Amino acid sequence: MAESYSHKWGQIIGNLIQEFIRETLQGVADEHGFYLDYQKKRKARTSKKVSWQDRYGNFHDLDYVLERGGNEDTRGLPVAFIETAWRRYTKHSRNKAQEIEGALIPLSETYSNLNPFLGVILAGVFTKGALEQLESKGFKILYLKYEHIIQAFTSVSINASFNESTAETEFQDKINRWNNLSAEDIASVKAQLLSLEKTSIDIFVNDINKSFSRQIQSVSIIVLHGLMALPYLAC
Repeated sequence: MAESYSHKWGQIIGNLIQEFIRETLQGVADEHGFYLDYQKKRKARTSKKVSWQDRYGNFHDLDYVLERGGNEDTRGLPVAFIETAWRRYTKHSRNKAQEIEGALIPLSETYSNLNPFLGVILAGVFTKGALEQLESKGFKILYLKYEHIIQAFTSVSINASFNESTAETEFQDKINRWNNLSAEDIASVKAQLLSLEKTSIDIFVNDINKSFSRQIQSVSIIVLHGLMALPYLAC
């Protein structure tokens, strides 16, 4: 069966949001000299998926991991696990929150000695209960609101809004308009979203940066006059 225009339009928005998130996180990684891993080809693994194993032997496919000492050929130490989700409707919000918890909490326990940052970037529409559920588990959240996403598209004269009663012909028109955009137009949409969500993004990025400053990078044991001194923790 052919893919519906409504599903395709939802994917277009979701892909744009992923590009926006990836560019934002890449800036953080570059600032700290970390490696940003996401779903792509990488010599350090056999699959495109970003998969990490917890102490119980379970593997979890993730969206983004920032690594200390990582590169294309070698996997580094995880300093941040970040999951993302885009939803137009609130249904299944709690299920998605539980899915994220099920992946990140076991990994945070497995790598507790590294004190990795646990972040969630949500876009679209999520219930207050789902947000509170994640916050109660210690996750830092960046919430890109649906109305701001729609507003960002107006910068290129596209009405991106939709609901369950939107006609397929309307979706087709949105898709055609999107396909005719230039790279500069798409960059304009992302720049507008950045402007609209700047405060929330700055807070989230600041939380990431603060978590890095608290992480232990090395342990040095200093011996003075034959006596072993207390370990010095370099952060």
